[in-house]
Amino acid sequence: MSFYFTSESVSEGHPDKVCDAISDGVLDAIYKTDPKARVACETFVTTGLVLVGGEVTTNAYIDIQAVVRKTVKNIGYTSADYKFDSESCSVLNAIHSQSPDIAMGVDKGGAGDQGIMFGYACDQTPELMPMPIVFAHKLVKKLADIRKKNLKLMPYLRPDAKSQVTIEYDDNKKPVRVDTVVISTQHDADVSQKKIREDVIKNVINTIIPAKYLDKKTKIFVNPTGRFEIGGPHGDSGLTGRKIIVDTYGGWAPHGGGAFSGKDPSKVDRSATYAARHIAKNVVAAKLAKECLVQLAYAIGVAQPVSIFVDTKGTGVISDKEISAMISKEVDLTPNGIIERLKLRRPIYQKTAAYGHFGRNDKDFTWEQLDLVPTFKKYATK
Repeated sequence: MSFYFTSESVSEGHPDKVCDAISDGVLDAIYKTDPKARVACETFVTTGLVLVGGEVTTNAYIDIQAVVRKTVKNIGYTSADYKFDSESCSVLNAIHSQSPDIAMGVDKGGAGDQGIMFGYACDQTPELMPMPIVFAHKLVKKLADIRKKNLKLMPYLRPDAKSQVTIEYDDNKKPVRVDTVVISTQHDADVSQKKIREDVIKNVINTIIPAKYLDKKTKIFVNPTGRFEIGGPHGDSGLTGRKIIVDTYGGWAPHGGGAFSGKDPSKVDRSATYAARHIAKNVVAAKLAKECLVQLAYAIGVAQPVSIFVDTKGTGVISDKEISAMISKEVDLTPNGIIERLKLRRPIYQKTAAYGHFGRNDKDFTWEQLDLVPTFKKYATK
């Protein structure tokens, strides 16, 4: 039976993503001089205000004001017309040190918290990701690229934007066509919605979505409210970690209990989720299954996961139980093992804050590498 599935994405100028970028910017700034630091940084933004808080234990000195203003500037909030800009916004710092009760367990190599984490991969796209979230990310990333690198093409663009893509699937869960595309982009006052629609279709949708997936029945909505001049932190307040489905699989696969941005990798919310994606992607790339869901669970202060769950949705060439046993044998899933294998104590995190943590071709996204494929392939014939 055919069905439809929808995923959304938001641009780096969305207020929640501004917060994610600031929180990860603080983490990166600290990691440049202190890669053993403990960081749990949260950010709140609204009109003219950035509030940075959380728990940080480090010997490094970080100029929070400078990190915030540079991040906001790089995103594109550089004009007073936006009612939020890098030069005039107030920055409040409410950071304090990590609880010694948490540190006691982490110092011994244990997980920084209890929790469940999910990783997923499938063969729908070259990125081994669900197609709706891949297209949704690429659409808002294209808007940002035009705004930053080729503004003459669409000179009225402002930083805030959202996308949504609905894919029609056949009986075998194979993507057949794009049914609906929704794009809302912030814009200057002196441009018509007709012009925006024409430009978005020509310069964004038609350059990102392959023509074979578009047909006469595809529905396209551009700024469906009719206007999107007020946006960003002036249009809506923002918080770190409020776009966790955008960050992962667009709702196609489950999400665990915690967000990622602003957290150092001793927090398994982040590191173990990356590890689970790494494993799931390598399982699919090794042809052990067409899709693979991996769940890991941890107890605070305990190094080994308390459980490993695998679900290949009936597509595995060996049983899910055998894949789970393979993972336990071949992959070190202690927090320290994950951090070392994926080289996570580096200032690589701000670039993860927008356009998804998974399915991207970036050498620093070590959880996307296919280094486990040769090992996993050996189990296909056992």
